[in-house]
Amino acid sequence: MNETKRIDVIGLLGPMRRYARSLTRDEAQADDLVQDTLVRAYEGSSTFRPGGNLRGWLLSILHNTFIDSRRRDAAEARRMQQAAEIAEPVSPAEQENRVRLRQIQQAFMSLPEEQRAVLHLIAIEGLSYQEAAESLGIPVGTLMSRLGRARAALRAFEAGAAQAVVGRPRPNLRVVGGSHD
Repeated sequence: MNETKRIDVIGLLGPMRRYARSLTRDEAQADDLVQDTLVRAYEGSSTFRPGGNLRGWLLSILHNTFIDSRRRDAAEARRMQQAAEIAEPVSPAEQENRVRLRQIQQAFMSLPEEQRAVLHLIAIEGLSYQEAAESLGIPVGTLMSRLGRARAALRAFEAGAAQAVVGRPRPNLRVVGGSHD
């Protein structure tokens, strides 16, 4: 890749790391995934169309690298997930916003992988439905269905959490791009 493309790639490291963290649920694995993605992108740079969407291309490679790794290392992933479930993060009790943010993060991370990936690309990375569908290699209709189920699950979480806190008003979870029913 030429110098301009290298600069463009460096500018996309943030979105790539966020998406990788969303997929892997682990910062160290996310960094490894981004590195593996960059190696694959470099090795397959001839497949990138000049003038094409570099961001979508890299996120697609990242997604495919994650899927390949998950299939190859299924036993390791189960072991890591069990270890992650045992170790619960500690939040200061007096900082309600941190506790609330952690609850939202746990709700997001509890979504099935397909829904989490779609919601991340649309709501956090700001990709269009078409770009996200291309990155994931799925039809736009499938993407919209997964996105709808993810939003519904988060709304259900919010409704359940609101009932758990009796007598204490708190802001409702707002899903970016969702309806405000």
